[in-house]
Amino acid sequence: MRGLRAEPAAPVHLCRHCGTPLQTERTRESGFCCTGCAYVFRLVHEHGLEGYYKIRDTVVAPVDQVVFQPRDYAWLAEMQLEVEKSPGPSALMLEVQGISCAGCVWLIEKIFHQQKGSLAIQTDAQVGRMRLQWARGEFDAVAFARALQGFNYLVGPPGEEPAVPESRQLVRRVGLCAAFSMNIMLFALPAYFGMEASFAYAPLFNTLAMVFATLSLLTGGSYFFGRALGALRSGVLHIDLPIAVGILGAYAGSFFGWIAGREEYVYFDFVGTFILLMLVGRWAQVAAVEHNRRRLLSVQARPHKVRVLGPSGAAVDQPVENLRPGDIFRVRSGQVVPVEAQLESSAATFGTAWITGEADPREYRQGGRVPAGAVSLVRGEIQLRALQGWTDSLLAKLLQPAGRDAFRHRWLERVVGGYLIAIFVAATLAGAGWWLATHDAVHAFSVVTAVLVVSCPCAIGLSLPLADEMATVALRRHGVFVREADLWPRLARIRKLIFDKTGTLTLETPVLRNPDALAGLAPTARAALLTLVRDNAHPVSQSLCENLLAGPGGGEPLAGVISEETGYGVKLETGAGTWTLGRAGWAGGKAGCDDRARQPEMAGTEFACDGVVLARFVFEDAVRADAVAEVAALRRDGFEAYILSGDQPDKVAAMARALGLPAANGVAGVSPEQKAAWVKMLDRRDTLMLGDGANDSLAFDTAFARGTPVIHRGVLEGKADFYYLGQGIGGLRRLFAVNAARRRTHTALLVFSVVYNAFAVGLAVSGHMNPLLAAIIMPVSSLLSLAIVGAGMRRWLKV
Repeated sequence: MRGLRAEPAAPVHLCRHCGTPLQTERTRESGFCCTGCAYVFRLVHEHGLEGYYKIRDTVVAPVDQVVFQPRDYAWLAEMQLEVEKSPGPSALMLEVQGISCAGCVWLIEKIFHQQKGSLAIQTDAQVGRMRLQWARGEFDAVAFARALQGFNYLVGPPGEEPAVPESRQLVRRVGLCAAFSMNIMLFALPAYFGMEASFAYAPLFNTLAMVFATLSLLTGGSYFFGRALGALRSGVLHIDLPIAVGILGAYAGSFFGWIAGREEYVYFDFVGTFILLMLVGRWAQVAAVEHNRRRLLSVQARPHKVRVLGPSGAAVDQPVENLRPGDIFRVRSGQVVPVEAQLESSAATFGTAWITGEADPREYRQGGRVPAGAVSLVRGEIQLRALQGWTDSLLAKLLQPAGRDAFRHRWLERVVGGYLIAIFVAATLAGAGWWLATHDAVHAFSVVTAVLVVSCPCAIGLSLPLADEMATVALRRHGVFVREADLWPRLARIRKLIFDKTGTLTLETPVLRNPDALAGLAPTARAALLTLVRDNAHPVSQSLCENLLAGPGGGEPLAGVISEETGYGVKLETGAGTWTLGRAGWAGGKAGCDDRARQPEMAGTEFACDGVVLARFVFEDAVRADAVAEVAALRRDGFEAYILSGDQPDKVAAMARALGLPAANGVAGVSPEQKAAWVKMLDRRDTLMLGDGANDSLAFDTAFARGTPVIHRGVLEGKADFYYLGQGIGGLRRLFAVNAARRRTHTALLVFSVVYNAFAVGLAVSGHMNPLLAAIIMPVSSLLSLAIVGAGMRRWLKV
């Protein structure tokens, strides 16, 4: 495809918080890639935690918008209450999202110890968990969770006890095999430096080398044997198969040479070093993907319980699975309506973007049917009557986990199969030829052993995983996180890119078009406005809150009584006056609201004090800053782009025109089931779906590959092959470009491997190979393969 070979331009300006390149003039002027990074940077300095920037990684992920959004921590308050009821010390195990380096661990622990009543905290970055211990009756777990959220760390309930990560298991094997390999070399070196077979300790040295090689085989070789056998049972030829064959062949030949007393045929040092290098390469590959996975919560804190009113009118918290048609239940602000329901309260506003794709909030009056998955945007509780049970709910279907088909890399399987056939044929013919020529079975077997030893895929087994690891790290530095290792071969097949609109091509919250109106407010007015919008789930309030907190001197909220008039706005009664935020004209009375709203100059959201308008804010559903340029570049590279949305046809058509897409490539007004059916019709194992909400869940399950820009909703991040953070979608094109560089590197490695094997096997077949020569060419070939990887990927590791 055209355009994928272009080298990335060396960035000049970097975000002061996360270190990612600044792409626009506005961000270069501010020094931050987004308002979230600006807010967290200020928060770090206000809390005296500047040391974080000295120990963190050079580049971390951009701040997620969740730092500004209200979040329900009722589940955490209940957990703390239960813990404090039981005897013994007050301690709690929680998961935490966003840990990426030692600096994150340091920052989390510092924030914890700034809380009243905190005693001890243990943070396990490897699995994304922390154990808190506090003084009974003094510590506030919810306040701590909110504090962490402000620093871009999200707390969640602990899921099932995590299994020991594969990378941690591999580290143990690497450590042991490194020790075994060094001991083998220690006892093999005397022979290379001229130790005679008649030397008194020669048999002991050889025996000890054999023992440590056997231990290495059992400790590290067993990992590859198990994986090779598992792949064969599934009918797959995996790269672990030639590795396992090489290990077994080298060990078996060496063991025979040790028994026969033919020291010139013993390759125990090769066996130990080969196993060690293969384990190191595999650890690098596995650790990179695990690092990205553990940044996410395994279980998001969803409202597993709702407050149901019993016959007596008493409210009882019950699991959503117990909801039955006719049950009356209540939901709080920001909480999801679990089933389709009828509104019992007089009026309410709901957000349906993540369930229908419609960006604008919807207002319902008493008796209206509220869809499952709608999010309450009203302060306080509202009352609804269930029209269905949980099992019949669309939300239940969308949240249901789905299996993921394993991808078979047919081309790699053919390479592995051809490699094995060639090696076995070469070894068999060489052994038969030498036996016919010399009638020396031991020598013939030694040639077979030499062929198997030197043809071990050392360079490939070490360098291919390293190339994958370097590609994963390169993407992480630009806010793209690979979750599934088989994403790489899938990317080579992708030809069609399917974008959801709301929250994927656009930002999650509307953008304030006139920030100067906010900057001109007096400190007291800013404090009153912050009080009105803080912990308010409405998109307009979230946008204002984001701008207020990210600005200089975020301010403190005012004390007062907040009330809300659904469909119009919110009101704050304080000693300094009555502050309102809502529809144009509402501050002067509802009667004139409709007339004034028809006038363009009066449109927008008004902020007033005692009826006097102080500022009028205008918002827009903004396309991500680089969406137009990036989609155009992707199309030039040969990809087809589509918009698949549940939003209104006119909005989708406008978005398609803005992106330069044919009208037919913008599909609007589709339900989650229709999205999945459309993707299934289009897919030829060449589609990449990008979405952010529950309405994309079924389409995600159907697409060949999938990615998401949102990691705090607990819906798609666990299904995604990758996720990307930040204000733009530039990481998508970088994903393909890095994969192209990775594929070119793999090709160069395969060419090198063929040349190396032709040379090394030729020496072995001709009878000129010996343990000393093998001990020299193996590290040389490994170093050359690593040099190829470094040359192919080095530019992408530069920020």
